[in-house]
Amino acid sequence: MSVSELWLAILLAGVFCWIASALIHMLIKYHNADYKKLNNEDEVASVLGASSPAPGLYTLPHCIDMKEMANEAMQKKFNDGPVAMISVMPNGMPPMGKLLGQQIIFFVAGSFLIAYLATLSIPAGAEYMEVFRSVFVASFLTYGWAQIPYSIWMGQPWSNCLRFLMDALIYSGVTAGTFAWLWPGLA
Repeated sequence: MSVSELWLAILLAGVFCWIASALIHMLIKYHNADYKKLNNEDEVASVLGASSPAPGLYTLPHCIDMKEMANEAMQKKFNDGPVAMISVMPNGMPPMGKLLGQQIIFFVAGSFLIAYLATLSIPAGAEYMEVFRSVFVASFLTYGWAQIPYSIWMGQPWSNCLRFLMDALIYSGVTAGTFAWLWPGLA
């Protein structure tokens, strides 16, 4: 069996996941709880703006070599705080068209990779639930599992991680259902 036989499932799963994502973020809005507001947002923005940081991910305190952790001054910076990771993006309104386009490419590319794996492990004509179970697991690994290290290493609250894992379960169900529905040779 070839990935090309799954072109419709790949495209539809990508579009359906994109629609599910839009509903999650624009209608259900449970991700609104992902971000907190600083009490002194204007002051922090002014201080960051004064240094004109280029877009990127910054750490505070900045410690690039673990050997520095033994340094008493570095330990004091960590103990005194704040300890933060700051993502700086380009100034201006988010380019929603570009971001939404990248999101749909993410889902279609993810669906392509899932399709490739599925063609290696599931025969043509497999039963609906056999396809659904295998594709569901591959989809969850594609859309969710990599979120966990952000809570382990980067300070993302575990509640945020759980919401992203919920998204992954939804995307996995959508993808698995689409692939199982359109699986070649399914009677």
